[in-house]
Amino acid sequence: MKTESELNNDILKITMIIRDNYPEISKFLAEMPITIPEESHPKINIQILQDYYDSLQSLIIEYDAKHKKIC
Repeated sequence: MKTESELNNDILKITMIIRDNYPEISKFLAEMPITIPEESHPKINIQILQDYYDSLQSLIIEYDAKHKKIC
């Protein structure tokens, strides 16, 4: 399992990939449910970071799958 630091780096990298290569979906980053915690002071742990990274990865995969079918 990755460390918190590694996951933070991975999240930064994939976020930059989305902003650079998929600007049309970068607007959804702020709207993702995982970025809007229900608690006022949420605890961030490795599992939450991994879930967030996975959701970013899924966003790209789903976009690519739909976009390629249209083109």
